Amino acid sequence: MIRINENYTKLKASYLFADIAKRVSAFAAAHPGRPVIRLGIGDVTEPLPPACIEALHAATDEMGKRATFRGYGPEQGYPFLREAVAAHDYAARGCHIEPDEIFVSDGAKCDCGNIQEIFATDARLAIPDPVYPVYVDTNVMAGRTGPSVDGRYEGILYLDSTPSNGYVPAVPAAPADLVYLCFPNNPTGAVATKAQLAAWVDYARRNRAVILFDSAYEAYIRDPQIPHSIYEIEGARDVAIEFRSFSKTAGFTGMRCAYAVVPKTVTAWDKQGRPHALHGLWNRRHTTKFNGVSYPVQRAAAAVFTDAGRSQARALTDFYLGNAKLIRSAMAGLGFTCAGGENAPYIWVNVGRDSWEFFDLLLEKAQVVCTPGAGFGKCGEGHVRISAFNSRENVEQALERIAAALR
Repeated sequence: MIRINENYTKLKASYLFADIAKRVSAFAAAHPGRPVIRLGIGDVTEPLPPACIEALHAATDEMGKRATFRGYGPEQGYPFLREAVAAHDYAARGCHIEPDEIFVSDGAKCDCGNIQEIFATDARLAIPDPVYPVYVDTNVMAGRTGPSVDGRYEGILYLDSTPSNGYVPAVPAAPADLVYLCFPNNPTGAVATKAQLAAWVDYARRNRAVILFDSAYEAYIRDPQIPHSIYEIEGARDVAIEFRSFSKTAGFTGMRCAYAVVPKTVTAWDKQGRPHALHGLWNRRHTTKFNGVSYPVQRAAAAVFTDAGRSQARALTDFYLGNAKLIRSAMAGLGFTCAGGENAPYIWVNVGRDSWEFFDLLLEKAQVVCTPGAGFGKCGEGHVRISAFNSRENVEQALERIAAALR
């Protein structure tokens, strides 16, 4: 008799954004004359940078000629992209990362979920709350947690992110083996200082832990004092793995290209206490289960690092940050306390009531979609996340509708 992985039965019936999509679809079907503006899921709306389009077309043309056709590429990514990432995303910020420590993938979401496979199933977890659901759910699937009790899974050390700590969790007194951090944060939009990240690096070194650092939104940082990478912190190469994406940097949500950085000095141990370099383990997993990102997409990603590409990608993030500024100002003007929206494309609004109730209110009265904070964890209750990813016209119209609905 074939049996299921019963850890899946611990999960909520549906993924947060799938649940939102169902509610919005039901509303749209019942009210066809009331168009909905979506400021919920963090999907981009603006076209790809012209430099990326040009590179994509050129690479596609190469695939149509025998002399330049390419079949399977290196699973870890083509050297031209890995070298560009190492030079522009790391060396330019004073971080020592080798090209062969960079693993190109089809999404940071995939990497954040897949990386846990190389760690023991009894690893002690420390995960912020509220949090991107993938961090928690993939560990539940792997069997690292007990059941959910009062909205939290047994076996996870939850790191509360609340108004009192500026939504940046403090280093706990209790030890952990695997620590998930995300800055700029999804969903709160909060950013961490170098001192705050240094405290986490020190914690990981003391406890022989590994930090999984999601910096998918680093391109939105405008404050020069805020680090873009965990590797800007001394000692982080020994204890941290970093994830980045071209999705929000250059609008690649439909193109699928990201990368993970696994330094050769990051170490974990087996039951006998023998050290193992995680770089080799991840390389083995990556080459076994992944066939690489397509050549045209990697050429398009590499174009982000050209002079034209950097300028165009910056203009994209500036555009979305302009939306974020409008949203934060409007929500603050309505009397709400907000986080994010300054170095991140998300505005975390403290609405002071049930977050699903507020979601339904905006959907019914304003035809605007946000994301209820409760979907990100227990500490997300009483908040909603509003995304800046939409056209300026839609954002302005959505804010007018929200203001009218809340009067």
